[in-house]
Order: sequence, then C-alpha cells, then structure tokens
Amino acid sequence: MNRLAVFLLTACLGASAMAADIIDSKRQKEFGDITVHYNTFTSSFLQPETAQAVGVVRSKNKGLINVTVIKGVTPVSAQVTGTVKDLSGKSEILTFKQITEKGAIYYLAPYSVPQQEVRIFTINVETGGKAHGFSFNQELFPAE
Repeated sequence: MNRLAVFLLTACLGASAMAADIIDSKRQKEFGDITVHYNTFTSSFLQPETAQAVGVVRSKNKGLINVTVIKGVTPVSAQVTGTVKDLSGKSEILTFKQITEKGAIYYLAPYSVPQQEVRIFTINVETGGKAHGFSFNQELFPAE
C-alpha cells in the first residue's frame, strides 16, 4: 500500500509539472532578424510621474504588457496587437500604444487584473511586411 501511495504522489507531481508551461526567463521571441521582448506587470509598480508621462492609469487591478521589437540592435516600429484570456475563455483585446523616447520604441497595453489567476497572452507583431505571433501564460497577482 505504501508503494501505491508513493507512485500516485509521483504521478500527480509529474503530471502537474508537464502541464505547466516553461516560462521563458529571457521574455523574448526570435523571428529571423527580429527579436520581440515582452514583459507584463501591475501598473501600480510604475512611478506616478512615469505613468503620467506615458498616459497610464496606476492601479493594483490594472496590468500592463510592454512589447519592444528589435532588428539587430535597433528598435523598429511595428503594428502590435493581441489578446489576454482567462482559463474560462473570457477574452480581452489588448490595445497597444506606441511610446517613442530617446531612441527607444515600445508598445504598452493595459488589461484588467481582478484577482489572482493565470492568463494566456497572444501577441501579434507585424513589421517589414512580415507577421509574427506567439503566446505565453502568466500568473497574475493584483498588487497589494
């Protein structure tokens, strides 16, 4: 009986490990000579003056996704679109705003964070006549 309990525990832990997505610690995707960097966080982490400068509302229940498109070592303009979906399938369209400052180009989109949960982000980037897409999962926590 003891062996059965150990086997079941091992099987459960193994299955949950296989079900979990591997998180890309670099938070980037490469498409030929294009590299897309991405990150998401709660907007309350922004300093008030930074949030005001980029037109973002700071809130513990608002997340931001930041996307940057690089060709070689140079930031490039792109058309960035996407969605964020909860595990029940409820989807929210991400509306990206281009921010250009001091040679940097990045795209910010707010989304709601009503509670702790895993969300699935789908990002589409079009630049130079080529479209690239990717998805990633992120567990989100409303800020305290």
